[in-house]
Parts: sequence; structure tokens; C-alpha cells
Amino acid sequence: MTSTIAESQVTKKIGNTPLIELSSFSTENVKLFAKLEWHNPFGSVKDRAAYWMIKDAERKHVIKKDKSIIIEPTSGNTGIALTGISSSMGYKVEIVIPEKVSAETKSILKNLGATIHETSDDLCPRVGAGTDQSIALAKAISTPRPDIYYMPNQYENDANYLAHYEGTGPELWKQTNGKITHFLTGCGTGGTITGTGVYLKEQNPNIKVVAVQAQKNHLLQGLRNFEESSMPDLFKRREIVVDEWYTATNKDSFAMVKELAKKENILAGPSSGSVMSAMLETRDKIENGIIVGIFADDGRKFKSLYKEQNVLNEDEYVKALQNAKSLSKLFY
Repeated sequence: MTSTIAESQVTKKIGNTPLIELSSFSTENVKLFAKLEWHNPFGSVKDRAAYWMIKDAERKHVIKKDKSIIIEPTSGNTGIALTGISSSMGYKVEIVIPEKVSAETKSILKNLGATIHETSDDLCPRVGAGTDQSIALAKAISTPRPDIYYMPNQYENDANYLAHYEGTGPELWKQTNGKITHFLTGCGTGGTITGTGVYLKEQNPNIKVVAVQAQKNHLLQGLRNFEESSMPDLFKRREIVVDEWYTATNKDSFAMVKELAKKENILAGPSSGSVMSAMLETRDKIENGIIVGIFADDGRKFKSLYKEQNVLNEDEYVKALQNAKSLSKLFY
């Protein structure tokens, strides 16, 4: 349980995640790299935003240890990150999630000590007044008791952006020796793409930033489709940083999960498969370059989803897990 883990043990492991070349997909002139965000202590890119938002709230004195309850609507990873990190820092956590979130994600949240509220909303919560049950429920619970509840609201909180402007962006610039030409990541709140993208473009305005969204009615936990779901305010503030959009399908994303397992021995999460499919399209359109994609989480939370969608059967999943390289030890 996270309550037995010292705050310093957790926070010192956030960020500085590895960047590896995807050799079987690279060409002589175009190199593909994946930044493995599951090396954060609670297994995803969302550890960064969660920590920045909590520390920002502490600096502003809007939360108090052993008194405040952190509540947040999420499609999974932010909830896990907030629960694990906040618990280690002395806060209770309540998470509002859509019922379609994977069984593994729900189990992790419960094991970390979160109180869970489920809604019958879409897999990825919508943003906009009156349209998202998860956000509406979280606000309904927290608004009447501001003395107890604090909702970081990853969809509007600039600390989410700063986590990547001050962390992920500088890491990528250093890891590629300033040679990165294309940056790709999946889009939910917009914190990762705007924070990282703005920083990278400040170093080199010629870097192309590619936003990966999901198809409509998708199964890609952590991503959104901005035709059926409003763009978060956090994203809108700096949307101009995006040069190109790519819409990932369930089919292509799950196919890339299988390809990554087969060719790179990487057990990736669905959104990482989405980013991989976009990276290949980008590779095929350019003559030279260094393409970097954010792999937000690995596939350990998605065994049931992969089985249900015929991505990996039981034997294939076990084999992929056994052969997987670059998996990290997680704090749950």
C-alpha cells in the first residue's frame, strides 16, 4: 500500500524516463524513438501532471495533509497517479471513472486505497458543461464542501501543462541532443502535447508537433476524439502548437500493440499503439528525421481488454509479458 511508502521514494522517481530506439521500425534516414512513460512510479505519463498539480495546490495552501480529500474525474491513469502520489503525501483520494475503464485499472485504484465512484459515461470523459457525467459528479461531490474536497481538474489546471514544459520537454531535448524533428503524443487533456510541444518549439521552431486523437466511439483508454468530445480549456489555450492531427483507429492501434510485442518485445498500452501507428505514417512521409513518440503506459492494465477485443489471447499475452523488455517495477 502506498501509505507505507515515503513521499521521497515516490517523487524522486517521477520523470527522467528512458528513450529507446524502435530499431525494427527505423530506416537508414528516419529514426523512431519511444519515450517509455511507464517507468514513472505508478506506471504512466500522468504521474508527472499529478505530482505537479498536488505540489501547486500545496504551494497555494488550498490543501492540508490529513484533512483534505483529493477528488478527480479520470479515465484511469491520472486516477492511479493521483491516488498513489497523494496517498504517499498524506491525502485521501476519491476517483470518478467511467464504468468502461478496464477491470485492472479499477483493481489498482482500489488496492491503492482510492474511493471509487463510477459513471455510465464514455470511456474517455467529455469536457463541457452538462456533457460529462464524470466531471459533473466530481463537481457535485466537491463543490458543496470546499473545506474538505479539492479537485485538481487536469482539464484546466496549468500545472498539468507545466509538468511537461518543465519536465518532459527538456528531457527529450537533452536525450536527442537537440536533433528531434517530430514529436507525437496522444491527446486527452492536452497537457503533454502543449507543455512538451511549446518547450521544444522554443528550442527549434522547425520541430513538427503531431497530435494523436482517437476515432469516434473508441476503446483507447486515455485518448479523446474531439468531434464527439469538447477540447479541454487547457488544450485550447495553446492548441496553436499543433502542426498536424492524426486520428487513430481501434484496429490500427491494437494491430500496433501486436507488432510492438512481436518486433520489439514491448508490451504497450492501447494509446501507445495509437502513437506508434501515427509515427509510422509520419516516417513514410519524410526523407530524414528523428521521430519521438510518447508511450504513455504499458499493457499490464489491459489484459482483459486485449482478450475481449481479440488483440492478445491468454497464451499470447503471457508470452508477451514474459518476453517484454523495458518494463519497470511499479509502486502497486
